[in-house]
Amino acid sequence: GAGPKRKGQEFAAQDSGSVTIATTQTQARYALPNVVQAFMQKYPKVRLSLLQGNPKQIAEMVMRDQADIAIATEAIAGFDGLISLPCYQWEHVVVVPVEHPLLKLKNVSLEEIANYSLITYEAAVAGRSKIDHAFQIRNLKPDILLEAIDADVIKTYVELGMGVGIIAGMAVDAERDKNLRAIPVGQCFRIKISRLAIKQGA
Repeated sequence: GAGPKRKGQEFAAQDSGSVTIATTQTQARYALPNVVQAFMQKYPKVRLSLLQGNPKQIAEMVMRDQADIAIATEAIAGFDGLISLPCYQWEHVVVVPVEHPLLKLKNVSLEEIANYSLITYEAAVAGRSKIDHAFQIRNLKPDILLEAIDADVIKTYVELGMGVGIIAGMAVDAERDKNLRAIPVGQCFRIKISRLAIKQGA
């Protein structure tokens, strides 16, 4: 494709270039729609493509020039040959059905959360390593009933009353998720930073 210099000129001229973003399911579904929409309105002739993968896959897409930019939270800062910049912060929330006992507590602790079957992300996705680490340092062994790559799947099983969900705060929509309540638990799992990465020298 076009070299890095040409890319910059294409944008400057609002010409008909293309930009490919490799990102994770969580970002593509919850963080990026408004950004993508705004970008397309501003640069109507630029062809924008989104590719999805786990953090390792999307880092590789950028390294192999299959994508211009990678956007992810986990582990993307650790890849050689990529330069990453912090974009924004987010926190995990616990999601429960409307009448759940956890809603009666003033502060929900990790110990309280560990009393329930949990439904959360699979290993490579959306801050899962931070979730595991938080339980490990407190010597808690949570019962993880189901692991998914997608918060919508997690929310579906929580609505069925099968367990307590731990998902990214950005994945909760008060309008759409009327049968669920979100409890902020940022203090339990630490703040995550989403990063944008490009290839060194791009």
